[in-house]
Amino acid sequence: MILDRIATPADVKRLSRPELDQLAAEIRQTLIEVCAENGGHLAPNLGVVELTLALHRVLELPRDAVVWDVSHQSYVHKLLTGRASRFHTLRQGGGISGFAMRSESEYDAFGAGHASTSISAALGMATARDLDGRRETIVSVIGDGALTGGLAYEAINNAGLLKTNFIVILNDNEMSIAPNVGSIASYLGMLRSKPLFTRGREILKGVLDHVPLGETARKALSTAEIAGMRFTLSEHKAPVVFEEMGFRYVGPIDGHDLDTLTDVISNARKIQGPVLLHVKTVKGKGYDIAEGDSRTFHGVGPGVYHPDEGKLEKKPARPTFAQAFADALIAAAERDRRVVGITAAMPDGTGLAKFAKRFPQRYFDVGIAEAHAVCFAAGASTRGTKPVCAIYSTFLQRAYDQVVHDVAIQGLPVVFAIDRAGFVGDDGPTHMGLYDLAYLRTLPGITIMAPRNEAEVAPMLDLALALDAPAAIRYPRGSTSGKHDEPLAPLAVGRAEVLRRGSDVAILALGNTVDAALDAYGLLEADGFRPTVVNARFVAPLDETLLLELAETHRRFITLEEHSLAGGFGSAVVEFVNDHGLAVAVERLGVPNVLVQHAKPEAQRAQFGLSAENVAARVRALTPATTA
Repeated sequence: MILDRIATPADVKRLSRPELDQLAAEIRQTLIEVCAENGGHLAPNLGVVELTLALHRVLELPRDAVVWDVSHQSYVHKLLTGRASRFHTLRQGGGISGFAMRSESEYDAFGAGHASTSISAALGMATARDLDGRRETIVSVIGDGALTGGLAYEAINNAGLLKTNFIVILNDNEMSIAPNVGSIASYLGMLRSKPLFTRGREILKGVLDHVPLGETARKALSTAEIAGMRFTLSEHKAPVVFEEMGFRYVGPIDGHDLDTLTDVISNARKIQGPVLLHVKTVKGKGYDIAEGDSRTFHGVGPGVYHPDEGKLEKKPARPTFAQAFADALIAAAERDRRVVGITAAMPDGTGLAKFAKRFPQRYFDVGIAEAHAVCFAAGASTRGTKPVCAIYSTFLQRAYDQVVHDVAIQGLPVVFAIDRAGFVGDDGPTHMGLYDLAYLRTLPGITIMAPRNEAEVAPMLDLALALDAPAAIRYPRGSTSGKHDEPLAPLAVGRAEVLRRGSDVAILALGNTVDAALDAYGLLEADGFRPTVVNARFVAPLDETLLLELAETHRRFITLEEHSLAGGFGSAVVEFVNDHGLAVAVERLGVPNVLVQHAKPEAQRAQFGLSAENVAARVRALTPATTA
């Protein structure tokens, strides 16, 4: 295989044209096989094979730099930068990350996992280069979906002011995960319909260049060019948006024509100032089933398709927390026409796609714009709606100012459905939902809940919608085991649920860690240990009455949470115990101040002591022999 001979980008430069075509085919086959085994972002990577090869042919990496937006489409880049022999470890514990990581390779110029960051980062790199008097090429590769994020426009606006040399490649495949929404998507659609625009623009520029004008008039060339575009084009706004913001627009370009891509990128390096290359690609290119269903094949789990047959295997599974949330929201909306659902480009992952089919007029996908989603919800709530923002924990971080300034300070009744709270497994540190309690529980007036299983989602959502104040419900990816689906106690604000009555040690478990606590109880009971097991339900407000009661009859509390120990549920319990001078020791089990790397969630829970076996061991160690 040619791929076996590629250790650095320099090896790509030495290949003949036929060898490049063979390499592209080998890369696609490798992507299909490894993602079938390990899971991963298949369709986005299939779509950037030629683009990545062209970048590696033209640039002098790692002296030059490529900044991949989100970076879930950097698999091809990894294969061409000395990681092909380890690519079979993709997204596995101790293996290659599914995203760009500076700690993994010198060729990963900037780490990412969230959208819309690449232009800002690349502009910062280009500015640092200029200050140091260097000349390397800096390239940002950003998808059209990421252009719905405001950060991208903040960077474009600043780049037009600074006028530094760098290249933005707009990888336009008409998709983020779901189809893109909004006026930006419509605008790009209009640009795609004008493939001759770049050539016409260059003809126009050539005419203006040959007009015998003085130097002063020549400085007005850019303005005249844009005016000419408005005059000559049937759609006056064509690429004028990018041009007026200071970028030289080139495109759209066929993103699978390797020769054209190589020529255009080579020439773009010679243009003074920022350049935007509009590259049109096909998501899932080269694998028919992925091309036909790029939404499903955007990110796949391990073992869900066979590389040769391409058939998706729909394994029967227990309903997930996201599905339980979607059903609960639909039921709530059936009862109350004021309920609306809001997401930031994640209709499938959050479950809101199902809600959208039932209530299309009350469903709002704002694009990759979490801050806008929250402020939009806050504004809507002031006029009598009941907005529910379904956003992953890791992405809600991006809207923290809006949560504080627009929702909490005004005490508005916005409900946050925080999906992927806790360990997320293979996606690694950029996607871990381990900080939401810390950044939310300090806010006055907010109610924070965590269901122990899927059945507890609906009553918590109903309670949240009944409040006249902000509320958040955090729940994990996937589903629980189903072993502990016992009847739920009635839900009331700030009241926990005692599941097992014991003595000496009380296990206070939050959310899905209740499963581990009950499993631990089963292991302990056989040996005569009977701790109390509590489903905490609420982080804010805590069940202070129960904590005071338990402190009188127990010597120790053990708190369990899939969250950072700094500022989390256990910290809230410790603060309460200290503030009230209670004579009870508290041991917290959760995530210390470290970054959690990609691995299976089960391995992550075991790593941080949240397995049933470890919890049982801690209870044994803390319980006097006479008590047992």
